[in-house]
Amino acid sequence: MTVASRAPAHIRALSPYQPGKPISELARETGLPEHTIVKLASNENPFGMSPRAREAAIAALDEGARYPDGNAFALKAALAKKYGIDVNQLVIGNGSNDVLEIATQTFLGPGAAAVFAQYSFAVYPLATQARGARAIQVPAKNYGHDLDAMLAAIDDTVRIVFLANPNNPTGTFLPGNEIEAFLARVPQDVLVVLDEAYTEFLPPAKRYDAIGWVARRPNLLVSRTLCKAYGLAGLRLGYGVGNPEVIDLMNRVRQPFNASIVAQAAAVAALEDEAFVREVAENNQQGMLQLTAAFTALGLEWIPSAGNFVTVKVGDGAKAGAALLEQGVIVRPIAGYGMPEWLRVSIGLPTENERFITALRKALS
Repeated sequence: MTVASRAPAHIRALSPYQPGKPISELARETGLPEHTIVKLASNENPFGMSPRAREAAIAALDEGARYPDGNAFALKAALAKKYGIDVNQLVIGNGSNDVLEIATQTFLGPGAAAVFAQYSFAVYPLATQARGARAIQVPAKNYGHDLDAMLAAIDDTVRIVFLANPNNPTGTFLPGNEIEAFLARVPQDVLVVLDEAYTEFLPPAKRYDAIGWVARRPNLLVSRTLCKAYGLAGLRLGYGVGNPEVIDLMNRVRQPFNASIVAQAAAVAALEDEAFVREVAENNQQGMLQLTAAFTALGLEWIPSAGNFVTVKVGDGAKAGAALLEQGVIVRPIAGYGMPEWLRVSIGLPTENERFITALRKALS
């Protein structure tokens, strides 16, 4: 008998989350100079963080020997002002991934269950299993969420429904009126976690006010991040907006210093730089057209995406991904999501997109 063997069975059965390959790792493996490698694997912001956020982060280093504000007063105040909500409706996370984990830690346990769609974020089943709860995966509809089927899957054991919009890794999108109608039908004692990590990339015509719904939907938690459009992936900052009673429970289990002093300072400055986010979104729209036009020219199937990435069918995703790595281009094969024939490609700068397109032609030939 060993220590590891005494860990709960649901922990020993976990398969850890597999992140995108770092540039430094590929450089070590291939001998390629890091500056020649293009990474389009992790849905990162190709612009980096805004200059204002960078300045704030650097300034915050002067207080690096101090613990951060465990209540994130300044950040919550900035978010409350931005969305017209109370600070007691906010929970701060080490990225939105942390918000998802906190939700499962708060509301799931042995005997409980969570519902989510096939081809949705890998953290949903991982976080559910880590709590000893049951994962209910509902078959996808056109690579996205089948809301009627998800509603039908809710039984007396279900405590959380995860709903990603836009969805990762497929990029599919549900109109706001369909989500609102779904929320009206979900039992009030089931928490709906609406994961909006990519909402800033939506064009104005597709946007809806999910945070505004929270006031009349006490079982709704809206999860968002500053790691994507705001460019703070390396600093890790996310937040959740919900009913004060839900948020109070989540804050009881949240780690007390889960958002660093640097991340909090950068986030406050980033939220003020709306011009930067608009530039990021415009580049994303142009890059999406650049990539999808190339896929069409190559005769490849792709899934229309509302995020900052697009998923394309290449035949053998692992083989194509490896061929791209040899050329210094990192993308994301998604066999782990049950899509072995597909690659997920993040939108980069125009030159990075063109580098990928050239490499893809060679990989497929």
